[in-house]
Amino acid sequence: MKLIVGLGNPGREYYFTRHNIGFIVLENYLPDVRWSEKFNGLYYKTDIDGETYMFLKPQSYMNLSGGVVKKYVDYFKIDIKDILVIHDDLDLPIGKFRIKINSSAGGHNGIKDIINCLNTNAFARLKIGISNDKEMDTKDYVLGKFSKNDLKIIEDNLPKFYKIIEEFDYDHITDLMNKYN
Repeated sequence: MKLIVGLGNPGREYYFTRHNIGFIVLENYLPDVRWSEKFNGLYYKTDIDGETYMFLKPQSYMNLSGGVVKKYVDYFKIDIKDILVIHDDLDLPIGKFRIKINSSAGGHNGIKDIINCLNTNAFARLKIGISNDKEMDTKDYVLGKFSKNDLKIIEDNLPKFYKIIEEFDYDHITDLMNKYN
């Protein structure tokens, strides 16, 4: 079973914020599904090309995402190599993205909490650029809303993100990275 985790903060007030890019990707990929709730997370389980996928949106707020992910990993007996976490990245410009494995949290508190709770950084990540405004406080920036132009750039990239989700296979992660990075 593959676990695809989209990071974000729960609540309408956060929906179009930069920090919620993981939620935005999953909600656009699965626009008409009914999400179920378990372990303080919203999830949807389906099959894609014969493989079982569990999509997860932790509802614990970004900085506490790890505890929710850990409960899903333990309960559903998900291998670390079958986890793909989708999250924002301040160091990448809008429209740029990177697939990574075995990397540090890079200052991202949601990723830091997942690494701490899983006791590893060996899971795969789809890091989506949200740019950075060095003149703003980082918290204010990531909790700020996307501009219409930035949203358009994100929307234009959604099909690529969907392909990455569908092609995600840790055993062939280098091929995936070479194709999309």
